[in-house]
Amino acid sequence: MKNKLKLAFLYLLIIMAAACEEENNKNDKLLEEAVLDEKPSSEKMVLYQIMTRLFGNTNKTNIKYGTIEENGVGKFNDINVKSLQELKKLGITHVWYTGIIEHAVIRDYTQYDIKLDDADVVKGRAGSPYAIKDYYDVNPDLAENVEQRMQEFEALLARTHEQGLKVIIDFIPNHVARQYHSDAKPIGTKDLGEDDDTSLAFTPNNNFYYLPGEAFQVPDAYVPLGEHTFSTKDGKFEEIPAKATGNDKFTASPSVDDWFETVKLNYGVDYENDRKTYFDPVPDTWLKMTEILKYWAAKGVDGFRCDMAEMVPVEFWDYTVKEVKSEFPEIVFIAEIYNPDAYGNYINIGGFDFLYDKVQLYDTLKHVMQGTGSTANLPAIWQDLKGQNKHMLRFLENHDEQRIASEDFAGDAKKAIPAMIVSAAWYSGPIMIYFGQEVGEPGKGEEGFGGEDGRTTIFDYWGVPEHQKWVNNKEYDGGALSKEQIELRAFYGQLLNLSANSKAIAKGKLIDLHNFTKEDGNTAQKTYAFLRSVADEHLLFLTNFDHSTEKEIVIQLPGTLSKTLGASKFTISPLLGKPLSIDNTEIKAGEKLEVNLPPLAGNIYRLKVK
Repeated sequence: MKNKLKLAFLYLLIIMAAACEEENNKNDKLLEEAVLDEKPSSEKMVLYQIMTRLFGNTNKTNIKYGTIEENGVGKFNDINVKSLQELKKLGITHVWYTGIIEHAVIRDYTQYDIKLDDADVVKGRAGSPYAIKDYYDVNPDLAENVEQRMQEFEALLARTHEQGLKVIIDFIPNHVARQYHSDAKPIGTKDLGEDDDTSLAFTPNNNFYYLPGEAFQVPDAYVPLGEHTFSTKDGKFEEIPAKATGNDKFTASPSVDDWFETVKLNYGVDYENDRKTYFDPVPDTWLKMTEILKYWAAKGVDGFRCDMAEMVPVEFWDYTVKEVKSEFPEIVFIAEIYNPDAYGNYINIGGFDFLYDKVQLYDTLKHVMQGTGSTANLPAIWQDLKGQNKHMLRFLENHDEQRIASEDFAGDAKKAIPAMIVSAAWYSGPIMIYFGQEVGEPGKGEEGFGGEDGRTTIFDYWGVPEHQKWVNNKEYDGGALSKEQIELRAFYGQLLNLSANSKAIAKGKLIDLHNFTKEDGNTAQKTYAFLRSVADEHLLFLTNFDHSTEKEIVIQLPGTLSKTLGASKFTISPLLGKPLSIDNTEIKAGEKLEVNLPPLAGNIYRLKVK
């Protein structure tokens, strides 16, 4: 009987050992999958998007559809040395100046030989920065001296470079304003549409698409605007024949929800005949748009954020990126793109350096921040993007998205803390923030065309209240930044500076620890842990997205971590967040790390080989 018991016990031990070995192999496999050796960018880009007409405006009037005289407007000159120095201190490496190129506006600048726009096809009082009116000029609203507007922009460009920052501007390739007309184009350059045969709906030689025999109809919902009517907003704008609208609407009667103020550019794709393509010979639009890119690159612009890049054929990007980089090899191309299935083409064929990561990481983090999503969905994102992660630009705000602090998004700027850590430190690709994000701007107010939607307007003159408290580090009426805003901005400064300067973040491997982590004894749903590791720098990131509850997380550090990191024993010290307890100042591969994370916490630790 005793022998049978001994045999049974021995058999049980064998089973347990096999189970442990199987679990270790499983964990080792998970770790192997988590470690990626992608070649990183040579520099971690930390991008700060500025809506240029709003950034330096300190007027607080904020009347719905207010005029430039009532609500004020920011100028090129408002972005002075002090402003740029403060951005540099924040950890910024690149500034994206939005709304630079001249777009359709309602304000009358005819005395400066600038053609008047019809208000029927201008959204809001100030106009959309994505309805380009002249690709070779800058927005006159932004100049102190309209006649010197280009010189003022060039001075801003030089001022930005002098502070060690690089400049990104928008390139809008898919559409232009309905009344496109360049009065600043170089001698010998022909305007878009100048030689078009308007009797044809499509020909590869045209720059636009036409609807022969049809007249454009202004959307009824846009006329009039009550007490905010304009002299030319009468519904009588004339366009015969009508052109196709920017968001691929081949109708003379687009809706107010369409991009009705814009017209679609023709890159040699016959949309109404099974999208048949005509790319040989090179279409005229390709040549014109490539020259526009070179014009701005020659001025010293360091890169382009390319609006709705996937609405333009990838073959054009293959052509133009090579053309531009042959003359300006350091120029950067960033694609606004929302179709993950197309990422590979726009990287490998189109030649883009970076792509928006909106529909995967941004959308996932937004749901987690709102309390409706799980951090368990994060590992699948980097796994799906293998080979592309280094190309992804991460963000939580931009001009298209709702402000984090708005009730439409998270309602509290502090809820961005764990999400920003993941966004900034996950990979070597760029991290971007939107002006005012670092002080919790909530995007409140019904500014005009955009309405009360949790966003900061891109269509109207406006003051951005929380951002105004910071502008140029001065105190304006209404008081300086609150204690909470100062702390939030300090967090952004610490994180972004670390992102810009850390070799582990810029060049290291990602080691995803989610599958090795238990949260309050269960699978992690509100917490997320990961490592970034390079030869001589190892950083541990711990985050808790829960809005109100402290989480106890236990990380079973894999034994094979010693091989991955080149050592098995480490001391651990805090870079951001609260220090660990004294018992956890030393950690070893193969052992457990136990940490209590407060709500909305984001802790970063340096691991040093002992």
